[in-house]
Amino acid sequence: MIPSSTDHAHHLLDLVRLPAARLDTLLRRAQMFAEGAQAPAALAGVAVCTLFFEPSTRTRLSFQLAAQRLGAQVLNFDASTASTTKGETDLDTFRTIQAMGVRGFIIRHKGDGAVAALAEAANPGVAVLNAGDGRSHHPTQGLLDMLTLRQAKGEDFSKLKVVIVGDVKHSRVARSDLHALRALGCGEIRVCGPTALLPDDDTLAGCAVSHDLDAALDGVDAVMMLRLQRERMAEGLVASLDDYHRAYGLTEARLRRAAPDAIVMHPGPMNRGVEITDAVADGPQSRVLAQVANGVAVRMAVLEALLG
Repeated sequence: MIPSSTDHAHHLLDLVRLPAARLDTLLRRAQMFAEGAQAPAALAGVAVCTLFFEPSTRTRLSFQLAAQRLGAQVLNFDASTASTTKGETDLDTFRTIQAMGVRGFIIRHKGDGAVAALAEAANPGVAVLNAGDGRSHHPTQGLLDMLTLRQAKGEDFSKLKVVIVGDVKHSRVARSDLHALRALGCGEIRVCGPTALLPDDDTLAGCAVSHDLDAALDGVDAVMMLRLQRERMAEGLVASLDDYHRAYGLTEARLRRAAPDAIVMHPGPMNRGVEITDAVADGPQSRVLAQVANGVAVRMAVLEALLG
């Protein structure tokens, strides 16, 4: 079982209160899957639904593949062609699919807290996994980012310097990464971005905050770039994409300020030429595709823990 910050021990809604030991256990199991471990019958006969009320490519497909590799029966829900277009509520949709005997729900939603609200309606023995809600949480992305970082830098995070760059205010990925980095004892967490794109709550507690990317990159071991989430922000927060790139875009020249063996990460999809250049995204220090691969392994580990 995976405890979360709610009372639902059978759900994974966030990483806020996931104990470091439990987090470590999941990462170790995910590493085994990444190295080729098999568990084809772990979810044999278990029905799992990817209930996505928001578009997705990487997260949806990797969850589908993870569930299939564990032997689950996978149902794919597409809000654009479902009864939600006829006025059915999200809760009625959830209850309807649950009544079919589905035991696992992988839910993505544009509303903050929407996944936790649906989890309140889960029957005993039904697991809900948050695949991203609004600007709040994306726990499996946080886990796969930590797995990618461990593969590159080892399990001891205490001496690592990590910088998260860009639109933190609208990023559920950043929030989950920050929780995980703190839990794993990261030595120094830096956050860099324009004032308008940094949160004004306690999200950045304990972080070194900067608006100067060149300075924030000095000597770091990992650079986590974030997508500029224009669909979630009000107009005017960014003067122009060109201005943003000049101030916060990661180029080869800028990357040379980091440690020589620094890795570059990005949750995708990437706005090439905005937050990152082609040369960096496709360069030798990029771990972007490794993150994608690790997404399958992490999601196998989580599904196995919740439903196995």
